[in-house]
Amino acid sequence: MIVKSKYKLAKRLGAEVFEKTQTPKFAASVARRKTKIGKRPRALYDFGRQLIEKQKVRYTYGISERQFSKYVKDVTASHSRDTLSELFQKVEMRTDNIVYRLGFAKTRRLARQMVTHGHITVNGRKMSVPSHRINLKDVVAVRESSKNKPLFTLNTERMDEYNPPKWVKSDTKKLSGEVLELPVYSTVDNHFDLAQVLEYYSR
Repeated sequence: MIVKSKYKLAKRLGAEVFEKTQTPKFAASVARRKTKIGKRPRALYDFGRQLIEKQKVRYTYGISERQFSKYVKDVTASHSRDTLSELFQKVEMRTDNIVYRLGFAKTRRLARQMVTHGHITVNGRKMSVPSHRINLKDVVAVRESSKNKPLFTLNTERMDEYNPPKWVKSDTKKLSGEVLELPVYSTVDNHFDLAQVLEYYSR
């Protein structure tokens, strides 16, 4: 998914949607914008709030509208008891996101490129589809032929300091990891509201 102006979008949706906007410089820019005289935030109605939450999720994970709406449709049709967590797992268990969560890439965009360029394997087999769903106990790793590439060798210090979420296990020395348990959605740990997203698509 191509995004032309990340800074413009982040000012509307929040700095968390892109890793490159999560900086003190960007935060200071947003603060200055809010303090301008005569700049009052527009009141949002339900549709406006739901649209913003939907866009937050899409841009955070780099998913097209078509793909994301399919995730919502599948979750809604499943009649799950925990629809929010099931939708959350749809986006979190993508191969590109797991590569990011394991610490192999500093951004989801870079993780997606790693997958499409053939640097990643799933259970020993080369994987080039970023949206491929990872299952419990699947082993996600960097291909042996790719481990010595600058893409990974120049990133070892950051990977050594990286602290992955508890539901994955990462070995940054071997550039390998696996999913220990399914992630559970929580409004405390995320900057988007999936309940509002489901409301948007139910209209």
